Amino acid sequence: MIDAQWDILLLGGASGLGKSRAAAELAREAGAFVVEFDDVVGAVQAITDVRTHPDLHHFNRPDTTPPSPDRELELQIATATALEPAVVGVVSNRLTVPVPAVVEGDYITPAAAGRAIRAGAAAGRRIRAVFLHEDDVAQVVANYAEREPEHGHQTQRAEVGVRYSHWLADQAEQHGLPVVACRPWHTLTTRVTRAGTPRTVSSAR
Repeated sequence: MIDAQWDILLLGGASGLGKSRAAAELAREAGAFVVEFDDVVGAVQAITDVRTHPDLHHFNRPDTTPPSPDRELELQIATATALEPAVVGVVSNRLTVPVPAVVEGDYITPAAAGRAIRAGAAAGRRIRAVFLHEDDVAQVVANYAEREPEHGHQTQRAEVGVRYSHWLADQAEQHGLPVVACRPWHTLTTRVTRAGTPRTVSSAR
């Protein structure tokens, strides 16, 4: 059993990198729950609409023309930014429960993670955040093909995902948060566990 040394672990990263699998292994090692932030996103979207919360519904609009890769990346970042209060809300709720949790999701930003870490420190709780990173488009395409074979080769989705991964990594560096390469897979959870967290998290945006 690994001593996780955290009450809540935020595990961020782009889609298709293996976050869910890593989160499950980390939770098993630490005796923790897994909270999939995608479930929270779905709940938030279900009780809002595009008129009142447009940044939460960029990918739910009945557009006939798919966005360009540049525009898709912009919309992904806008959606993640709009969801930052929800990340902090999930962490605040978990702070009331004396059981460790791994919160994983595509829309966890370093800015939100920094806010959550500071809130946890103020409450005397140990919150960590680690962001997974992959810069090989072919690898992400292969990951999607294994996970969702019915959709074929999702090259554009993978390309946007890798660009989003770079954005998250750059933001994590600005906020003093660790970034861990996804490969090699067999050492990923060990490297996430060992990834250091600074004593003071930057409040930069």
